Amino acid sequence: MTFQEMKLIPPLLGAIRRAGYETPTPIQTATIPLVLAGEDVLGCAQTGTGKTAAFALPILQRLARPADEARPAAGVRPAGDVRPAARPIRALILTPTRELAQQIYDSFLTYGAQKLGLTCAVVFGGVSQVPQTEKLRRGVDVMVATPGRLNDLIGQGYIHLEHLEIFVLDEADRMLDMGFIRDVERVIARLPQVRQTLFFSATMPPAVEGLALKILKNPSTVKVDSVTRPVDSVRQALYYVDKGNKKHLLAHLLRQEGVENALIFTRTRHGADRVVKDLAKAGIPALAIHGSKSQSARQEALNRFKSGDIGALVATDIAARGIDIAGLSHVINYDLPHEPEVYIHRIGRTGRAGQEGDAISFC
Repeated sequence: MTFQEMKLIPPLLGAIRRAGYETPTPIQTATIPLVLAGEDVLGCAQTGTGKTAAFALPILQRLARPADEARPAAGVRPAGDVRPAARPIRALILTPTRELAQQIYDSFLTYGAQKLGLTCAVVFGGVSQVPQTEKLRRGVDVMVATPGRLNDLIGQGYIHLEHLEIFVLDEADRMLDMGFIRDVERVIARLPQVRQTLFFSATMPPAVEGLALKILKNPSTVKVDSVTRPVDSVRQALYYVDKGNKKHLLAHLLRQEGVENALIFTRTRHGADRVVKDLAKAGIPALAIHGSKSQSARQEALNRFKSGDIGALVATDIAARGIDIAGLSHVINYDLPHEPEVYIHRIGRTGRAGQEGDAISFC
């Protein structure tokens, strides 16, 4: 099936071409028609399968209206401000990390939300809420959010969800792993009963399955690529090395021809910072990205890595999902993770979009 055969509207097809998409991925082929038909969807797919486009494209088509069409005056009513918002929040995408939220927001813009007369906003913590609330005050059709900041702004009266039409819970298993279950339940309690719900998770442990059953109504199930094995485009290698020599092996590998850039995973924040210092001593520029860094520092590090300004980015598992780095040649597990699923998601940062990649692990 092609994107044209899915009956996507011309503005979306144009955006897809400009983004370089040629053939839908399996999850896009299975999911887009279901979302366009208004069905609830339970999707199980590992990272790197094109999941964001699978829900973003049909959501934009379902919400698309002429730019001058009047909208109900509801949805966002800042505390102390009696002026009605320009439009209600009609679609909410809830996701566990700031980086993933920003990436999904950018995808909605890439797919042409503004050309369809739709306004998007991204809401997450770690930064001032003022720019976010100012945008909410002007009215938002599509909101991408992390649970903590979303509930905070709901509590302050900046956000109302009674007119919501589509709710997406993305990376549900990661959401539970990070301890957001109570925050997620608080959000769900505020949603209208009549809505379309899309639920995505890379794995389906009992707690995630139980949450899915609570919020989905007669869902269609989409399963793509078992998370128990890596994608075939990733070559895997293992180096046995004692702890004291890991930093020397890392520097040696990063100097090899063919290592264009490398995302390096450590188990702890302290370990990530230590690896950056060791690489600096070896004359290799690198930056770290982890939960102790401010949002601005994390975004700057990610941007410098994506632009090629630095060739090595050291990360904890906060970067294991949702960060799309085009053309990433290598993933290096400086510290092996404890769970097989985490390993799969880490190395899935490379070998994406039909390209090959290399994953190296130290043991």
